[in-house]
Amino acid sequence: MPPWSNRVAIKKINLQGLIRKEVTFHELMVMKMNKHPNIVNYLKSYLVDGQLWLAMEYMDGGTLSDVISETHLSEDEMAAISRECLQGLDFLHSNLVIHRDVKSSNILLRTDGSVKLADSGLFAQLSPEQSRRSSVASISGWMAPEVVTGQPCGPKVDIWSFGIMGIEMVEREVPYWNETPVSPQLLIAIRGTPKLRQPNRFSSSLRNFLRHCLRTDAARRWSAKELLQHPFVTSAKPASTLVPLINSVKKEKKKKTRI
Repeated sequence: MPPWSNRVAIKKINLQGLIRKEVTFHELMVMKMNKHPNIVNYLKSYLVDGQLWLAMEYMDGGTLSDVISETHLSEDEMAAISRECLQGLDFLHSNLVIHRDVKSSNILLRTDGSVKLADSGLFAQLSPEQSRRSSVASISGWMAPEVVTGQPCGPKVDIWSFGIMGIEMVEREVPYWNETPVSPQLLIAIRGTPKLRQPNRFSSSLRNFLRHCLRTDAARRWSAKELLQHPFVTSAKPASTLVPLINSVKKEKKKKTRI
């Protein structure tokens, strides 16, 4: 029996003083309806002393952010991670759901090589008649240009954020993150698509893939479904090949916590 099969992760939401409880329960319904192998799945919920406890499947391999901070990813590893993330995004978008918070700390890993989208607290459900939303919550460094400029937003905001995460996998940091005092979102608005600092170190396939993710015009930005057909992704190895990487990073993190 896998070590995570009888373990769960608990997310606690304090309902006391929460102004719009109906939003929380709406998000809960979205989570219940959207189960997929590349999404950290909701299992059950409990009301405990004014708190909503959400039982989620346990991911024992940490986050993609941990991996990025501990090691340099190979292009093969980036491709496998990208495919798994895009499969989750394609499922959400096909069901008219925007994740709204795609970033490396919200990509959870398991020691069997599984890669899953997490933190569904920002999920936005679209009706079939409403393909765009007027506002989208996000974190500044991963914000799409249309979010920065206050334009109506659709599922492709997730693709921009995913593209920024791609640069983060390549360069181990978010574009413009350290260019204080100017905020990353302002630099996105001014400069447009972030560029790799040393593009010639990487394959033309990877560079082309990121270019399609990071088109400032959302209409020209590829969808998750289209990106899944890109050669960079179709040539990716199985997720199981990520096992040595995930276990190595997990072991390194354990060593550091003992020091």
